Amino acid sequence: MSETDWNQRYVDGDTPWDKGDAAPGLNDWLMGNDMDPDSRILVPGCGCGHDAHAWARAGFETTGVDLSELALNQAGENYEAIPGLAFFPGNFLEDEPQEPYDLIFEHTLYCAIDPARRDEYAKAVTRWLKPGGYFLAIHFIFPLTKEGPPFGASREEIIDRFSDRFDLIEEWEPRNFEGREREERMFYWKRK
Repeated sequence: MSETDWNQRYVDGDTPWDKGDAAPGLNDWLMGNDMDPDSRILVPGCGCGHDAHAWARAGFETTGVDLSELALNQAGENYEAIPGLAFFPGNFLEDEPQEPYDLIFEHTLYCAIDPARRDEYAKAVTRWLKPGGYFLAIHFIFPLTKEGPPFGASREEIIDRFSDRFDLIEEWEPRNFEGREREERMFYWKRK
C-alpha cells in the first residue's frame, strides 16, 4: 500500500475531511470540560487547523502538527492571530516531542494512516503524552477497508489497540457533521 501524498491532496483540493470548522463533537466537549486551564494540547494531523483553533479559543495552549506544508500555511493564515496557538511541520508517528503534552486530540488521523501502522500510532500517542495525560479521540467506526484513506475501524479494534496503555474514561456517539451520522465514536482515555 503506497503512502498518501498529503501535501498533494491539499494542492489538488482533494480534502473531503476538511469541513471548514472544528468537529461538532469537540465543540460540545469543550463547552463542558473540566480540564486544567494550563493544560498543553497537541492536535496531530491538524490539517488547516480548525480543531486546534477550537482548543486555543477555549483558552488552552495548543500545537497543531501536520505533514502538509500547504495545510499548515492555510492554518497559519486563518488562525495566526489566536494567542497560544502554534503550527509546526512534523510526523506524529516518527518524531520525538520536545516536551510531552497534557492532552492529545485526534480526529481523522487514525483513519488516514495505513492500518499496518496503527500500532506505531498507539505508541506515538504514548510517546507524545505525559504520564497521566489524556487522549480524546473521534474515530470513524465502519468496516475496515483495503482502499483508503479513510480506512475503517471497529469499536472493538479501538478498545483493543489502546486499552493496554490507557484507561477508558468514557465513550459516546458525538454530534457530527452532516453525512457522518452514526459513523463516529468519541473516546476519552487517560494514560496509565
